[in-house]
Amino acid sequence: MKRYYKIAGVTLVELLISIAIMGILGAVAYPSYVSYISKSNRIEPQRELARLASLQEQYFIDHRTYASNLVLLGTSANPYVTESGNYSISSVIGSFGGVSGVTFTLTATAKGTQATNDSSCKVLTINEKGQKSGTSSTCWDN
Repeated sequence: MKRYYKIAGVTLVELLISIAIMGILGAVAYPSYVSYISKSNRIEPQRELARLASLQEQYFIDHRTYASNLVLLGTSANPYVTESGNYSISSVIGSFGGVSGVTFTLTATAKGTQATNDSSCKVLTINEKGQKSGTSSTCWDN
């Protein structure tokens, strides 16, 4: 008497259906992932802007003017590129009441893929009063 064993396995149709489901899940999840990464990358320029604003205040106490060149604050270059390379930070010095060098605005501008993926917050700024702004009103809200 011959014995027949049923071989269990996956058919081609089942395999194609599972690949299609994975593709759909990936298509839905990827944009959310990119948005999350872009938002988390925004923390670096916020931190650097706050740090450089503090250094500007220290420089003002010592020199009675704000530093127009970020190298004077200890950065490696002017404009300063953040460690990740996603943002470039520059400084503009202004005047108030006819006295020059008494105001500053630090501006972080997104570069490369960060500028593409995070188009709603390409620019972040902070000034001598601690006022923070950006391309949209939610750029500093993390």
